[in-house]
Amino acid sequence: MRLTTKGRYAVTAMLDLALHDQDGPVPLADISLRQGISLSYLEQLFSKLRKNMLVKSIRGPGGGYQLQALTCDVSIANIIDAVDESIDTTRCRDKGNCQDGEKCLTHHLWLDLSHQIHTFLSGVTLESLMLKREVQITAARQNRNSGIIDSQLLDF
Repeated sequence: MRLTTKGRYAVTAMLDLALHDQDGPVPLADISLRQGISLSYLEQLFSKLRKNMLVKSIRGPGGGYQLQALTCDVSIANIIDAVDESIDTTRCRDKGNCQDGEKCLTHHLWLDLSHQIHTFLSGVTLESLMLKREVQITAARQNRNSGIIDSQLLDF
């Protein structure tokens, strides 16, 4: 699977947003602090997420980002697709360009694997991740370590 930092960071940031947006807009600076992702990189990712209508921005004091859809309606594949990330296990990038402009012997095997991974990630939603105890425990630890308090996540 060829999932790069861009896709992983987008999923991580969206999960962080989903875990914290019940109290209002979440500043990217808070996500940056909790997740250790640079603010400028988050700005680039959220620009793409906003264009794909997964998040909305709220300007002004107390502003930040909120989810534009319900957590049960946002799949991990939606997020990866929104940031133009390709889940590609082939070396030839779907176009069959790995052996002097031709498909390699195992091209279709790896292409089928890429489709299986995308199908799997289409079935995983932000909500399903949020409900995992491990995710809740990790989020509570990150909140404590960052000094950002979220009353919903202090019980773990």
